[in-house]
Amino acid sequence: MAQLLEAAAAVFCKSGYTAASTNAIAREAGVSPGTLYQFFPNKEAIAIELGDRLIHQMRDTYGEALAPGDTDIPLRERLDGIVDRFVDFNCRHPVFFALMHGPDVPGRMAEEHDALHTALLERIRDLIALYRPDAPQADIARTAEMSFGLFKAGLELILAHEGAERDAYVTELKHAMFRYLDPMVGEALRTPARP
Repeated sequence: MAQLLEAAAAVFCKSGYTAASTNAIAREAGVSPGTLYQFFPNKEAIAIELGDRLIHQMRDTYGEALAPGDTDIPLRERLDGIVDRFVDFNCRHPVFFALMHGPDVPGRMAEEHDALHTALLERIRDLIALYRPDAPQADIARTAEMSFGLFKAGLELILAHEGAERDAYVTELKHAMFRYLDPMVGEALRTPARP
């Protein structure tokens, strides 16, 4: 099963979910289509199994990365830790981005992704509110949405590159997020935001 899921991940990354076929997945795994059907009845079942595993791992990642933690940590250091953890996850599992952000996500996976997205936004709002309890809830929610959108846009660029160029895009994303969040959250996170 692990071999089939690994092969499916490779095929989904190369072809996208819609263009992928069970025959291509079986060929990538080095097994016959009949062997594949012993484990999965169709391509959607493969994608759902793979997606479920990745969503579980992503929940573990954001649970650790977005934990409230020490409020004395400077913003740049906090962002570095969060961005590095999420980038690392997505670079190790590029199929996560390919499946979750494509136009053709299978129904149940789309629901799971929406729930994950909602939980991530809630964690980001809670983290911002921890450091800026005086900020209006609408401002916190807007800032969380914008931060998450900025991260997802940057992640797409990061995943499109490799090596030193990928590292340069990670650095650019961190700079962009810092410049966006610093006026609200403040450099030291405990200090009031500058006007």
